[in-house]
Amino acid sequence: MRTIRVPAAVCGLLALLLGLPFAGGTAPGALDAAAAGAVAHLGPGVARALVLPTEPYVVLVLGLLGVFRCLRAGRRWEAAVALAAPVLAILLTAWLLKPLYDRWKNDTLVYPSGHTVSLAAVLTVLVLVTRRVVVVVLAAVALLAAAAGLVGMGYHYLTDVVGGTLFAVSVVLFSWPVRRPVPAPSAG
Repeated sequence: MRTIRVPAAVCGLLALLLGLPFAGGTAPGALDAAAAGAVAHLGPGVARALVLPTEPYVVLVLGLLGVFRCLRAGRRWEAAVALAAPVLAILLTAWLLKPLYDRWKNDTLVYPSGHTVSLAAVLTVLVLVTRRVVVVVLAAVALLAAAAGLVGMGYHYLTDVVGGTLFAVSVVLFSWPVRRPVPAPSAG
């Protein structure tokens, strides 16, 4: 588990660097414009449905599922982190990163995407708690769907969503307790 600190640092650095070209601006980048064009055919009902996983009541249920799984396994410290790390990621996004990057769309600060931070943080917790490939796949599908919906609804640019995902993963991985190997009993 010590190796999660390296991807945590990489994700955090990428999230911080990705927002720099857009800081203080309102215009989409080339990738943002291409993504908006790719999802422009989505109807409002479809785009709204794709955004559903980012709704607070869905995120809350997913987060509590992660906490419950930790408690059921007797891992109280992980349960506390499963609860606290997503909250920390959301607060840092709203109070620090959004004002710092000052990227606007439709009169709203958008980098990194708070919708995405909340979803990606609880999904990262679920991946760490379950350690199951199916959870990784479902999490990736949910994030891709949410990205298409957030861009399709015009709430965010793609870079906001990617930056939010990277930042959330970084905060959760840095927060996650490192398991220490249990020493083998002495033979002599």
